[in-house]
Amino acid sequence: MAALCSHLSALDPAHLKTAPQHVCPECVALGDTWVHLRVCQECGHVGCCDQSKNTHATKHFHATQHPVVSSAERGERWVYCYPDQEFAEY
Repeated sequence: MAALCSHLSALDPAHLKTAPQHVCPECVALGDTWVHLRVCQECGHVGCCDQSKNTHATKHFHATQHPVVSSAERGERWVYCYPDQEFAEY
């Protein structure tokens, strides 16, 4: 098994940030819908996924360089590192 990138290996799966509500606040403000939600593990920003029209999670990464998001979807336990394009389940 390959070692995780430094961004993912620094995470403690027991202390991942979660979405306080199951909405993309930026999509709500625009009156749009979303497909799935992602949570920034640096600041807790909740944004919609790349399958969504507005791709707010990825836009947040480009604006802030916060490297890791997790899924906010029930039953999904994974993280993704944008700079290293690495995915890990926990």
